[in-house]
Amino acid sequence: MSLFRLFGRILLALILLFLLYQLWIFAHVLWWRDHNPADTAFMDEQLSALQDKNPDAELKHQWVPYEKISPQLKRALVASEDAKFLEHEGFDWEGIQAAWEKNQKKGRISAGGSTISQQLAKNLFLSGKRSYLRKMEEAAITLMLEAVMSKRRIFEIYLNVIEWGNGVFGAEAAARHYYKTGAAGLGASQSAKLAAMVPNPRFYDKNRNARGLLRKAAIIERRMPYADIP
Repeated sequence: MSLFRLFGRILLALILLFLLYQLWIFAHVLWWRDHNPADTAFMDEQLSALQDKNPDAELKHQWVPYEKISPQLKRALVASEDAKFLEHEGFDWEGIQAAWEKNQKKGRISAGGSTISQQLAKNLFLSGKRSYLRKMEEAAITLMLEAVMSKRRIFEIYLNVIEWGNGVFGAEAAARHYYKTGAAGLGASQSAKLAAMVPNPRFYDKNRNARGLLRKAAIIERRMPYADIP
């Protein structure tokens, strides 16, 4: 067998594996349209990190349906993370352009311009490492989510799986961890502060009164009345 033919077969095998992986992801997306994910790739990654330090460590996570999550928290997250959530089809191109320009200036990936749909794609299937290859896979999964799920369903899963502290995942666990209440009982100020924590939750879990956090929470609270939610 010639080297050229061997290379062709290897390339074909890699392409087939890639396509099978995409089909595996799409099958999960279809299943989660009507069924709740028990965990995510990012949750598994964080649990493994916690158990490296403490073998008995467990995540704080409890699924709650969309209607049992405070509308204030929903508005806070849209205002903070993705103001055009109901308008776009998975991507905020203006935000992506701004993030690209910021990354070019810094010479590294420091900003992603990610929408709620993109963040969910990352949390469900991908690692926390930043790279352009991972962003491409994230984009493909985002297209699947937007094609198969309603905005309400995407947002419901997002609210239940995003990280909100050291081992804390989802709105219900976050509400109980920080405010000793359920997700349905969160007020405007509490919701704004939780939304402000999303970009760096483990840091803010340890620094709950950081000046930058409080300042950002105040800005989010002012924007909340204008946020449209599913």
